[in-house]
Amino acid sequence: MKIGIVGNYGNNNNGDEAILSGILQQLLHTFPVQIEDITVFSNNPQQTVNRYGVKSYPLYYKKGRNINTFIHTYKKNRKYIQSLDLLVIGGGGILMDFYKREAQLFGTYALMAKNMSVPYVVYGCGAGPIHTFMGKWSLRFMCGFADSISVRDPQSKQLLESIGVKRPITIIGDPAFTLQTTSKVYNSTPTRIGVSAVPFFNSNYWPQGSESKYKAYINSMAKNLDKLAEHHEVKFTFFATKFPQDVDATKHIMNSMKHKEQVEIIDRNLMPQEILEIANAQDIVIGTRLHSLILATATATPIIAVSYHNKVNDFMHLAGLEEFCFSMDSIEQDELMFNNAFSKMKNDWDETIENTKKLSFHFNEEAQNGVSQFTKAVR
Repeated sequence: MKIGIVGNYGNNNNGDEAILSGILQQLLHTFPVQIEDITVFSNNPQQTVNRYGVKSYPLYYKKGRNINTFIHTYKKNRKYIQSLDLLVIGGGGILMDFYKREAQLFGTYALMAKNMSVPYVVYGCGAGPIHTFMGKWSLRFMCGFADSISVRDPQSKQLLESIGVKRPITIIGDPAFTLQTTSKVYNSTPTRIGVSAVPFFNSNYWPQGSESKYKAYINSMAKNLDKLAEHHEVKFTFFATKFPQDVDATKHIMNSMKHKEQVEIIDRNLMPQEILEIANAQDIVIGTRLHSLILATATATPIIAVSYHNKVNDFMHLAGLEEFCFSMDSIEQDELMFNNAFSKMKNDWDETIENTKKLSFHFNEEAQNGVSQFTKAVR
């Protein structure tokens, strides 16, 4: 049996790599395949081969305009798709047209699979934003011929339905929730705080460059962490899920803080298992990146979110943790946001731990149940 996986892999975004690790683990446990029977279409094929032992080919072949890129990608990769028994399109937040490319690119793979009579699934994805006519058409096409469709939150399901997807859509746990580490040991009171920071509005990053907005974000993070340090005996560990961009942001935050002596920065490209272990060693994680929050929850570590994107809001809503989810604007307006959230968790520490354990178990179970989406395509 031969299986292919298409997604946003090989980009040094280790949240996405955690998703890939989870999908690989699920496929190996579900089907009679070896790791070398799996092909991943990647932004960096050699890195993907070295990390996982899979076969790997370029996700796309850039040829100027997007339409030329998609046509050339179709011509180059259809022979690899033709040899597959199953194609997995997912997971991660790939069902969107924000960058005017993703929906059509992954739609191209759906077209390849359809034309080659290869069953395919849309698996564990996040959806949105979707605004363009071509983006909506591509996703309707992709979902219209898929053997199963699954997303990671109700908002993604609602969005796909709103653009005209008629096929059944199942909500499953993010594949990264299947990753595990050693059992967690809790302190009697929280003192170890993990922090992940996206370079929001940095000139070299997302969504667009704005020096004033970036500085405001960095300063608000620094002030909130300083206030937390002034009210509680805590140590901060900054870690990155996308390297090196996130590390640069954490250095800027630390340099803006008064209490630098209470900060440690892990300045390296962390693999998903390392991120799990770091999150597991914390009492609480304050995260901006979605998968810093997901991997912390996977280790049953309580979380506080800074929402830079709707997908963070969606996850915190799904987890029932809206009171611990703060917008970028709110942390700029109130430098006690982190302190107040931390105090609430600390004052009800036993209950916080128990609720987080239940949440971790629930999401792991939902992710494990997702394998039924594969078997719908392969009978």
